[in-house]
Order: sequence, then C-alpha cells, then structure tokens
Amino acid sequence: MSHTYDYDVVFIGAGHGAFDGAPALTAAGKKVAFIEEDRVGGTCPNWGCNAKIILEAPTKLLSEIRQSDGVIDGQAHINWPKAMQRKQQIIDGFAPAIQKGMEGAGIHFIFGHASFVDPHTLTVGDKQVTADKIVIATGQHSHRLDIPGKEFLHDSKDFLSIPEVPAKMVIIGAGFIGLEAAAIMQAAGSQVTVILRDQQALPAFDRSYSDQLVKALAQKGVLFIKNTQVERVEENGSSYSVSTTTGSFPANYILDATGRVPNTANLNLEQAGIDFDQKGIIVNDYLQTSQENVYATGDVLKKEQPKLTPTATFESQYVVSHILGEEKEAIHYPAIAQTVFTTPRLAQAGVSIDEAKAHPDQYDLVEQDVMADWYRLVDFEKAGQRTLIYNKNKQLVGVIELSDKAEDVVNAMLPAIEFGYTQKQLKRLVTIFPSIGYSALDNLG
Repeated sequence: MSHTYDYDVVFIGAGHGAFDGAPALTAAGKKVAFIEEDRVGGTCPNWGCNAKIILEAPTKLLSEIRQSDGVIDGQAHINWPKAMQRKQQIIDGFAPAIQKGMEGAGIHFIFGHASFVDPHTLTVGDKQVTADKIVIATGQHSHRLDIPGKEFLHDSKDFLSIPEVPAKMVIIGAGFIGLEAAAIMQAAGSQVTVILRDQQALPAFDRSYSDQLVKALAQKGVLFIKNTQVERVEENGSSYSVSTTTGSFPANYILDATGRVPNTANLNLEQAGIDFDQKGIIVNDYLQTSQENVYATGDVLKKEQPKLTPTATFESQYVVSHILGEEKEAIHYPAIAQTVFTTPRLAQAGVSIDEAKAHPDQYDLVEQDVMADWYRLVDFEKAGQRTLIYNKNKQLVGVIELSDKAEDVVNAMLPAIEFGYTQKQLKRLVTIFPSIGYSALDNLG
C-alpha cells in the first residue's frame, strides 16, 4: 500500500457484494475497510431474501397440509404474530454475526454515508478516507410510484415487518417481490389484489410459465388486474382506495412492488468521473468503472445478469481476485439460477425457451410433466411442468420448472448445465434415492 492512502481497499456498503470476497484481501495482507450507512449485511439478510423465506416457510407448509387430501387432518392457519416474531429472532443475529466475522478477519468498519471527493478519496461525515482501490457495493432500494397518495404506499422493507395480516391488500407490480408477497399474504388470510401495468407477470421468465404461475395463484384466491395504471390512492378512514384506469380497489395495506432502483444518488459519482445511468453503474469486463481503481459489484451494477444475492457473491469474489492479481481474465458469468419463492415455485437456469426457439438449429426442447414422477406424490404435489433445453450434442444447457420443488430441481441440474456433463457422465452420479435430486437427474437421461 502506498503511504498516501489510509487503506488498500475500501468497500462502500457491507452487503454480499462486499463481505463474501473481502476476507481474502486481509488474508493477503491488505488493509481493508467497509463503509456502511445502515445495517451490516445489506438488504438480503435484513430486509430481503432471508426475511422473506422465513415468512414464506409457513405458507409452504400450509399449502402442503391443504393438498394432503385429508391425510393430515384438521384445520391449520398461520399465526402471523408468531411468524413475525420468529422471523425477527432469526434475522436479528445476522448483522452482528457478519460484523464480528469481518472484524475477526481484520476488516475495519466505518459507519456513515460515503461520498466521493475524487477516485481515491471519500468523505464520511466530517472525515476523509482514502484508498488505493474502492469497491462500490451499495445495492438498490425500492422504487416508489410518484402519484397522489404515495405516502400511503409501503415498500418491501415495510412489508417484511408487517405487524398483522390486512383484511384486504393491494399489490402494485407483479415481479418477484409482488408475487411472493401475494402468495404469503393470501395464505395468511388476506384478500389480495395484484395490479399489473401490462399483461405479463415476471418478465424475466417464459410467458407460458409465468402465466401458469399466475393461474395457480388465482386458483388459490389472488385477484389479478392486468393492463392497468394506478392513478392515485385516497384514505378512507382506516382503509384506502386505490384508483386505477380500470376501477377502484379497497385496501387496508398497499405494497408498491414496482421495481428496485440502484443506489447511485448522493455518492457524488460525477465528482470522481464515474459513469452511471438510471440502470446502475457502468463497468467494463473486469467490473471496473470509468476510473480503473474503482470497481462495482452487486445490484448497483448496470448488467444483463439477474440482480441476485449469489450474483453479488460471485462478483465480489471475482473483484477481490482481480485486485490481488490472481484473476487476470475478464469476468465470465456462470449459469445463474433464479427462483420465485411462491407455492408453486418457478425456477430456471441457463438458455431460455425464447432463445432456444429462436435458434432451432442449435437447441432442442423437451417438455416434461413432472407429475409423471411418482416421487412428486410423496409431498402431495398436484401439478407441475418442466422444459429441458439441450444442445445438438445432447448436453443440457437450460431448464425451467413450475412445481413445489422447482428450486431444488434446478439446483440439482445446475452442474450439468454449467459444466456440460454428457449423458455418460450423468450416469456416473449415484445419488440418494428416493430424493428430488435423484428424480431430477434421472429425468435427464
């Protein structure tokens, strides 16, 4: 480290885009600091995936009970205050554990808001911090509709701490957050309405599969209103009225799930000559910004890859390897699996159906009814569909599945997709029987 700088590497943000890679720097003798203005760990452990999946677990269990055709007898319901208490007890330990682990690795924490003075200098409150390398890992925040009555809207962070189940809930938006919240609240007893700006939910997934998921949620009782713009929200005593281009909808709670926005504001990026736009910070193939000593990782990036926690982890570890000189090649993203944590689940990885259909000379599609597999009856599944995508060498290159176990199936198939396993290699895998992993790989043969 040059004596000019306080640190070798400073991370702005202490989420997965930072803490998954940073300990390798201190292990190599580098002086490292995290600058964090909120809670250590960032969105995922505190107000995102971890909290969401803890609240979703009872809904999945409840769905299994209801699908059991009386094998599990009696009535079951979700005790929401207990579910919320359990969620909070679990996640409250994450931030201090992450901080303790990072400090144990020799990483210094600076709490406050970071702002660039130049490519090597940041201000945090009334002090300056300098570094040879800086990694921007500031993530995203919820987008908010700018409409009359916007003060009555809640974001996903609010929702994941909702103290009671509203009698009527309106969700604006039908992406990951919107549909997952709809599934949780419907199972917990709320009358849920989801308002879509256009015709398709989950644009990141194949239309036929996202339509099947919407149909499955509608059969459970979720109301979907498509091709609709929200115009305003009005307060009516203890409830609200959501006025749209296709009518008005009553609500006791309104979730604005209209997307997420990169946290680039108030970093003074222009002062440091760092390029960005409304989709995030612009980087090269080495995750360097327009200032080569400044990197960016995670959801704040402008990128085509899914903005997910494991993607941020992969990028964090890549950037650290690049800083240490261990990785000199451009970043090469693997197949990235993604899931909508509803019941049923929707999961995918690799080449998409649209891409395969656009290149029939390169790919073959195989449709499978997952209910043809006896193992699906064990946990009372009722329906499911899978599409496998092969290249002309009969190697699996993509999968999408709608089922109660879709995320586990896609995870089981992911090594085959990423590493190009042949049929002969797949037959070398002697997996646990019976299990969903066995069933998933057996269906590739």
